[in-house]
Amino acid sequence: MQYRSNRNVLYSCKYHVVWCPKYRKNVLDSAVAKRLKELINQAAICKFVEVIELEVMPDHVHMLIEVDPQYGIHRFVKFVKGMSSRFLRMEFSKLKSCLPTLWTNSYFISTVGGAPLAVIKQYIENQKHV
Repeated sequence: MQYRSNRNVLYSCKYHVVWCPKYRKNVLDSAVAKRLKELINQAAICKFVEVIELEVMPDHVHMLIEVDPQYGIHRFVKFVKGMSSRFLRMEFSKLKSCLPTLWTNSYFISTVGGAPLAVIKQYIENQKHV
């Protein structure tokens, strides 16, 4: 097992996160999905979060990430959803016209400390083929 550290903490905090567009609409087409992946990766670099696996489906997003416990998973998810909504709605006008807001307020999160990382990565990678 590999550990990461900041100035105060040695940690391994991996999370599986899933969230959906408002009303679970199929608005994350190939162009939007590609841009969303770019935005998520940029946010991760900015906040020192490691994106282990990322898959965007037409109606939901799966991420496997490692987050500094002092920063917190909630803060990162809130940051990603807010920032991506703002930029995607500016760049893709169809998202403004068909949805009042891009994302739902809720999301799913699960720690993956007990599960082998390869199993979770494989699950997220295989989402496109389900």
